[in-house]
Amino acid sequence: MNINATLFAQAIVFAILVLFTMKFVWPPIAKALDERALKISEGLAASEKAKTELAGANKRVEEELSKSRNESATRLADAERRAQTLIEEAKGRATDEASKIVAAARQEAEQQVVKAREALREEVAALAVKGAEQILKREVNASVHAELLGRLKAEL
Repeated sequence: MNINATLFAQAIVFAILVLFTMKFVWPPIAKALDERALKISEGLAASEKAKTELAGANKRVEEELSKSRNESATRLADAERRAQTLIEEAKGRATDEASKIVAAARQEAEQQVVKAREALREEVAALAVKGAEQILKREVNASVHAELLGRLKAEL
């Protein structure tokens, strides 16, 4: 056999192989590669979209957290102000109650002073009568001298 014929036959077989491959093998491979490339590009696009959505969601979460922090700080400040108001009101009520108690105690003390003065006047009047009895060495009629004793009480 001739080397040229062998090379020519191999070239024809190679050409038939190339034509067969181009006609039957290459289109499904190319189609599969194109589908795979499309899936990859769709996946990358979806991943970019998800990344932007995640960034937006993170931004919204941060805004909500900031808003809730501000609300909680505001509520805490309101609660502290309310507590201070309640404390001041309680102090005011306690002061008023203490003033009432002191006023009642003073009034009661004044009443007791008046009662003590009356009792003292009674005792002084009785002592004066006894003193007068001893001086006069006789008993003084209390009903007759009631007016005198009344004046004596008023003077004391």
